[in-house]
Amino acid sequence: MKKNAFAIILLLVSITSFAQKLPADKIVGVWQCEDYKIEVFKSGNTYSAKLLWSKDMFETDGKTPKRDSKNPDSKMKNRPVQGITHITGLVYEDGVYVDGKLYSIQDGNTYSLKGKLKTADELETRGYKGVPMLGKTFKWNRIK
Repeated sequence: MKKNAFAIILLLVSITSFAQKLPADKIVGVWQCEDYKIEVFKSGNTYSAKLLWSKDMFETDGKTPKRDSKNPDSKMKNRPVQGITHITGLVYEDGVYVDGKLYSIQDGNTYSLKGKLKTADELETRGYKGVPMLGKTFKWNRIK
């Protein structure tokens, strides 16, 4: 009986390890989580994303986009945050996206970013400084 259970576990492990990885370009599209909506696009051999919407993107009138006032580059402090490319350099390697950079409009800092498509319509990203364990995870759903 123990041998049968072990064989079944071994079979399940080997099936999941050989599961088809989604093609790299499956990340391209519009994604939304609770606080943000982004559009991921291919840029050469990497992937980037522009910010379409965030819960605190507009001034109190609800129409005027906030400015990038926290940007450390004084020349960029006056640009609207709506539409900025704030994710850059994601590289697809062995089923995951690595080496990305995430510019945060909330604090003006740039963070490392990695991600993985859980399914064709579910994306998980993690932004962090230094060690991924100390970062923040975002779960995205594809809109289109």
